[in-house]
Amino acid sequence: MKAIVYSEHGGPEVLRTVEAPTPEIDAYEVLVRVRACALNHLDLFLRRGLPGIEIPLPHIPGSDIAGEVAKIGAKVKSVKVGERVMLQPGISCGQCEKCLAGEDNKCRQYTLLGQMVDGGCAEYVKSPAVNVVPIPEKMSFEEAAAFPLVSITAWHMLITRAKLKPAETVLVLAAGSGVGSAAIQIAKASGARVISTASTKEKVLKGKELGADSMILHSENRISEEVKRMTNRRGVDVVFEHVGQATWEESIRSLAFGGRLVTCGATTGFDAKIDIRYLFTRQFSLLGSFMGSKADLFSALELYRRGLLSPVIDLVLPLEKCAEGHQRLELREQFGKIVLRVA
Repeated sequence: MKAIVYSEHGGPEVLRTVEAPTPEIDAYEVLVRVRACALNHLDLFLRRGLPGIEIPLPHIPGSDIAGEVAKIGAKVKSVKVGERVMLQPGISCGQCEKCLAGEDNKCRQYTLLGQMVDGGCAEYVKSPAVNVVPIPEKMSFEEAAAFPLVSITAWHMLITRAKLKPAETVLVLAAGSGVGSAAIQIAKASGARVISTASTKEKVLKGKELGADSMILHSENRISEEVKRMTNRRGVDVVFEHVGQATWEESIRSLAFGGRLVTCGATTGFDAKIDIRYLFTRQFSLLGSFMGSKADLFSALELYRRGLLSPVIDLVLPLEKCAEGHQRLELREQFGKIVLRVA
């Protein structure tokens, strides 16, 4: 099969199009003919190399996958050959107390397609059958690939961890990111007032089109000062943080008394600091969030069916231009998801 592979860590230039063996499946797995695979910042981090995480090389990236079931294992009963499916990116043991409690993203063996196992930047990918989710009838393969990872992450952050309530105000960092564009829509569907940020005037307009009540052009304005102006000095109840070091202080300063900051990432660096006195006197809550449960994807899909959440696609490229997609994502030129189409 044709696949995107890297055999060493580095820049986009290490990504090569090669002929690779088609995966062999076991009794509880399925083989999916990939039709589309979306890119994430995780792909960039893993390609560059992460301290303390040894990725098996050579490696096929890609966590956001949609396609058709080509083959099923002997013990698989719930999936049929030919079904249009998306894949839940998270892989867990399915047997520990966290998995059995429906918190599979807390499993000690948790990993992602495209992380410690080969992913979907290829013509075929294998997956546990429990990760297969049917694609809604009106959803294209490109939309289905753009949907899972960011929707699961945003849902888990806002609803499960931050417990966002109707009539609260939330600050969503980086409207142009995949997870930011999903968060704006989920927050609005929850009845919240949404303030979001963007780096260009074009992205500001797109953020408003997604449903943000107010937008902050952070390249020209200080985020916390704009938040205070927009909220009559009160601040926001929830900050949806995933940018990291570059925005951390502004995120903290944007919180109202008793506010919650929920974070899932640190794309600009992880060396963030906080004045502990400020933390306890203003009674803030700092919440970590990583991915989400398999059930979170079904919740997000219900919003899609109701017309309240749609995947935002920036650009669709052929598989062979994966490196070009990586470069666009690294330069933060995109608004929404970059998707690779697999012929």
